[in-house]
Amino acid sequence: MRIGELAQRSGVEPTTIRYYERIGLMPDPARTESGYRDYAEEAADRLGFIRAAQSVGLSLGEIRETLAFRDRGEAPCRHVAALIERNAAELRQRIAALQAMQRDLDRLARRARSISATGAVPEAAFCHIIEG
Repeated sequence: MRIGELAQRSGVEPTTIRYYERIGLMPDPARTESGYRDYAEEAADRLGFIRAAQSVGLSLGEIRETLAFRDRGEAPCRHVAALIERNAAELRQRIAALQAMQRDLDRLARRARSISATGAVPEAAFCHIIEG
């Protein structure tokens, strides 16, 4: 099948498919005599896996590693499970950092409101709310 049909079947834009080829996520397809890309049926399945892996937070590099297992004939599930666990732990850390930032911002907002209520603006080089 040509790239347009593959794009339509997979929901992935042709430019993205070409990009995936350049970075090694998709193998180089066969070519017709006129030079058009000629994809096998498995290409749509591979694109479906790439999209699903992205939707659970795997990076393109992690997806490339996972596909390499499959391309060598090895089951990648143990590798994927480790990636998911690591990514979940990193996400928990980011959430904790964002919650701490939210607390800081709430504290600064309360401070700004209380200073505004008094009308006395403390001296600061740039902004008393952040510098204080």
